[in-house]
Amino acid sequence: MLIPHDTRIALDAVVGLLNTTPADTGDADPLADVAGLYAFVQQYSVSGVGSLGEEDRKAVLAVRERFADVFAAPDPRTAAETVNELVASAGTTPQLTDHDGYEWHVHYFAPGASVADHLAADGGMALAFIVVAGEQERLRRCEAPDCGHAFVDLSRNRSRRYCDSRTCGNRLHVAAYRARRKAATS
Repeated sequence: MLIPHDTRIALDAVVGLLNTTPADTGDADPLADVAGLYAFVQQYSVSGVGSLGEEDRKAVLAVRERFADVFAAPDPRTAAETVNELVASAGTTPQLTDHDGYEWHVHYFAPGASVADHLAADGGMALAFIVVAGEQERLRRCEAPDCGHAFVDLSRNRSRRYCDSRTCGNRLHVAAYRARRKAATS
């Protein structure tokens, strides 16, 4: 599946935001305070963000819940309804831009938009492209029993099962290998 860099960056931010959910990580919420929101914005290079406050943090948490609804949607129609609500609530204003060393790409958030509207517009449109392409099944959760992180399966054959093959995938493969060896020696 060919995905332009701006859509890929937006999908990475969507996944990153989803993976801050404490229920998924088992850890404290990294967005529990405004400093955590600043760290997220910096980590995902969210452009055009000025000063942030508690209202911004709460609005981003609401967007996070909506993104989770898209990943959990049982069918494309339900996903589309959620994406439509997200994008409409963000007051999208598509604009072509080239910044930070990237070629021309589209931003969907309005100039001066809040960080929540920025994430909802760009992330919502990135998710819309996935749904429109008939690829909703690529929006997944890690199958490792103790994980549940979100990821977008961009493998050619849609076979990815784990959020990160270097951690969850390898850990489960090593456990299966050891179980086979133990069974073979018994």
